[in-house]
Amino acid sequence: MSFVSVSPELVIDGAAALTQIGSSIDEANAAAGATTAVLPPGVDEVSVALAALFVAHGREYESLSAQVALFHRRFVQMLAAASGGYAEAEAANISAVAGLETVEQCVLDVINAPTQALFGWSLIGNGTDGAPGSGQAGGNGGLLWGNGGNGGSGGVGQTGGAGGSAGLLGHGGAGGAGGVSGVSAVGATGGAGGNGGWLYGNGGAGGLGGQGVLTGGNGGAGGAARFFGAGGTGGAGGLGLGDTGGIGGIGGNAGALFGPGGAGGAGGAGGPGGANGTNGGDGGAGGAAGLYGLGGAGGAGGDGGAGLSGGAGDAGGAGGHAGNGGAGGRGGWLVGNGGVGGLGGVGGTGGAGGAGGDGVVLGSAGGTGGDGGVGGTGGVGGTGGEGGFLGQRGAGGAGGAGGAGGLAGDGGRGAAGTFAGGTGIGGAGGDGGNAGVGGAGGAGGAGSVTGAHGAEGARPIGGNGGAGGRGADAIAAGKSGGAGGAGGNGGLFGHGGDGGDGGVGKAGEAGASGLLPGEAGFAGEAGGAGGNGGAGGSGGALAGDGGDGGAGGAGGIGGNGGAGTTGLAGHIGIDMNGGAGGVGGAGGNGGAGGTGGDAGHAQAGGYSDGLQGAGGDGGHGGSGGVAGDGGRGADAAAGSGLAGGDGGRGGDPGAGGEGGAAGGGSVAGTAGLDGIGPTSGGNGGNGGHGGSGAVGVEGGAGSAGGAGGRGGDGGAYGNGGVGGNGGAGGAGSPGAHGGTAGEDGFNAGDGGHGGAGGTGGGGGAKGGVGGAGGSGGVGGQGGTGGDGATGLSGKAGTGTDGESGGRGGHAGNGGNGGDGGAGGVSHAPGFLDGADGAGGSGGAGGNGGNGANGGNGGSAPNPIGFENGHNGGNGGNGGYGAAGGVGGTGGISGDGSTHAAPGDDGIMGNGGHGGHGGDGSRDNPDGGGHPGDGGYGGNGGSGFNAGNGGNGGRGGSAHASLVGKAGNGGFGGTGGNSFGGVSGNGGNGGDGGHALHGQPGGHGGQGGHGGVAHIDGSDYPGWPGLPGDVGYQDGTGGGGGTGGAGGHAP
Repeated sequence: MSFVSVSPELVIDGAAALTQIGSSIDEANAAAGATTAVLPPGVDEVSVALAALFVAHGREYESLSAQVALFHRRFVQMLAAASGGYAEAEAANISAVAGLETVEQCVLDVINAPTQALFGWSLIGNGTDGAPGSGQAGGNGGLLWGNGGNGGSGGVGQTGGAGGSAGLLGHGGAGGAGGVSGVSAVGATGGAGGNGGWLYGNGGAGGLGGQGVLTGGNGGAGGAARFFGAGGTGGAGGLGLGDTGGIGGIGGNAGALFGPGGAGGAGGAGGPGGANGTNGGDGGAGGAAGLYGLGGAGGAGGDGGAGLSGGAGDAGGAGGHAGNGGAGGRGGWLVGNGGVGGLGGVGGTGGAGGAGGDGVVLGSAGGTGGDGGVGGTGGVGGTGGEGGFLGQRGAGGAGGAGGAGGLAGDGGRGAAGTFAGGTGIGGAGGDGGNAGVGGAGGAGGAGSVTGAHGAEGARPIGGNGGAGGRGADAIAAGKSGGAGGAGGNGGLFGHGGDGGDGGVGKAGEAGASGLLPGEAGFAGEAGGAGGNGGAGGSGGALAGDGGDGGAGGAGGIGGNGGAGTTGLAGHIGIDMNGGAGGVGGAGGNGGAGGTGGDAGHAQAGGYSDGLQGAGGDGGHGGSGGVAGDGGRGADAAAGSGLAGGDGGRGGDPGAGGEGGAAGGGSVAGTAGLDGIGPTSGGNGGNGGHGGSGAVGVEGGAGSAGGAGGRGGDGGAYGNGGVGGNGGAGGAGSPGAHGGTAGEDGFNAGDGGHGGAGGTGGGGGAKGGVGGAGGSGGVGGQGGTGGDGATGLSGKAGTGTDGESGGRGGHAGNGGNGGDGGAGGVSHAPGFLDGADGAGGSGGAGGNGGNGANGGNGGSAPNPIGFENGHNGGNGGNGGYGAAGGVGGTGGISGDGSTHAAPGDDGIMGNGGHGGHGGDGSRDNPDGGGHPGDGGYGGNGGSGFNAGNGGNGGRGGSAHASLVGKAGNGGFGGTGGNSFGGVSGNGGNGGDGGHALHGQPGGHGGQGGHGGVAHIDGSDYPGWPGLPGDVGYQDGTGGGGGTGGAGGHAP
């Protein structure tokens, strides 16, 4: 198996070499501190960027080197303290290699028995270790051979146990570590190392000092070598949290003949303490050599504790002072150099100044940043040990580096401004604090070579001024925004704060609309100006750029102009014309943009002034108000025949407001855009519709309809109003029916003519189409002709014929349609004239009156004596139906640029139906005379849809006559001719009467012929009526013939 062999002497020499390396690192750190404040060679951007790069690199190196230096010192302390552990491990490895522990122990028990009995001390064997936490001393090694046991670590407030001493051959045990502080708040002292063997052996290492709440415990002294061997390393002092670190233990002396003195223990580091850091402990002195050998190196001084950072706006605490390095041990009496003096500790870093508090209350200034704490003083290097007769004095230890000054606190940011109980100006930024002064470097120790003087602690760059608060945005309409707050000034090494941006101006209120009909709208309010940007803060007196000025706020938008109101509509009986539309209000002007804040000035050479803030944008102008539309003309009352009212003229739109001016600055703002005036609206009112004509009275003609009102002209961009429609003509009065029996019906009145459509309004001068002309009114419908009266029946007893029915009265003609109105003229290029109004349709002709039914034939009287009876009377013929009235002519379109189709002609009225023929009378029931024939049906009247022919009357029947024949049925009437619609059907023939005693019945009447349909220039004749049936010999009358169907289009 393989073994590891460690020589404690070589470990001690390595620790001393590392101490020299630490001195070189401190010197490099001192040289690097100057790079943390590199000034730019010029004011251009490249020089500033390079300088900032080197400064940032120097700061990073400085921070990293401090961590490396602390690790180096801790490593040296651990390496020095570990030499005793390696010696213990060496002794433990020897016993482990044997492998025969049981046998060995038995042999040792036999060997050690005599000396144990006589002196209470084993002859061979290692001393027992003290229990941990007990402070128990380690047992002594055997009289002949054996290492001393390690001392146990101390409990709370208890000193560590001393290491046991060796006999003739062996190493002294290591002292136990001191316990942490108890009630006294002082860490306990580490135990002393045990002495080496009388002939050969190294002294044990001193124990570490305990950590104290206030003061750290001192390290234990290293054990001495007696003849051959190195002195033990002194224990490192404990960490002092609230006060000074513990002092390092003294290194043990070397053997009288040969061996190096033990290195002194490192001083304990100072803690954070209260606000200020505490001081580090001094390093222990190195042990002296005997006759031949090197003096032990002095222990390094402990580092000072770092000061605490200040609270908001408070200064940081000062760094603690470093401990001094221990003196080097004396060299051998005959040959040997003195030991190297210990390194002075590094001063504690000053605490960072607290950043100034940001303004909390709106509009309040930010707090001033706190100053950085002063760095602690570096420890003095230890004095080099005296040299022997043939040696030289040891080199002095390097002085410790001073602690870095604390970072300066930045000024607080100003709060944003407010108009709620304030001026709206943003709060000023707080001034930056000053960086702490670096601690002085420790003096180098005296010696053959004087130790290097410790570097002064670095003074960091920082303490920038706070940024100014932003100006408040305006709250009330049309008001200006608040100015931005000024940036705070930088500390000695700080940059100036940037100025706050100006607040935005509030938009102006929109103008109110007109209140009364046709009233102009009110102008919009101007927008508020933007707030000016705050000035940038000045750079520090020794370093720092000036702050940039704040940007100016944007101006508010101008308010929109109010809309004009629509004109009042016309009223019948007062003013039928519509009122003019109101003019739109002008838009408000946009607010001016704020001026950019002044640039902050750099006070130190090589730094740049800040930039002036950018100018704010000007506010846009408000839009012009919309124009009101013209009022609509009133409609004339129905049946009045009056003209409709003219439409009112449309209003003009309001002009847009001017854009706000751009704010000045490093970059000028953008000027606001001018407001836009509407390019639509303000249409002319529509003309009122003409009143319809009155209806004719007692067969009279209807009156003409009223003309439509003219459409109103459009405003500057408005469309012309539409002309009103002409009123419809009044309907003709219907004809009266025939009054007495068989009287013709009366003629109906003609329909009234339709009113002319109104002219369309003209388009606006800058835009808008002309209004369409109004449509002509519809012609009135002709009245319906009166129906004829039914004919009287023949008188009984005389056998007279019944009278014919009266004819229907003539229908009234339809009225002519009104002419359409001319379209309005457009005045702006690219816009169309209005369309012409369509002519009104002609009125429909009235329907013809129906023919009345013929009267029935009268009965024959009774005979006197032997006189024969008279014949029964024939039935009367039915009256003819009258023709329908002629439709009115359609009106023409308006006389404008675009002609519409003329109005449709009115359709012809429908023809009346023919009356039915009267029935023939029976014969005398007492004998004598013949029954009467049935009357003929009346012909149907002509029209759009023709009337049907009347049915023939039924022939009379024989009741008592032995020889009398039955009456024949009457012929059906011919159907009327149609003009565009359906022609009339022929009437059915009447049935023949019945006879008695084998006499033949009466013949059925011939059916009427169907009328001719005239459609689109073609004639479509109706069907002929069928003949009636011949009477039957059994006395049954023949059936009447069926009338022919009227003609119609296929």
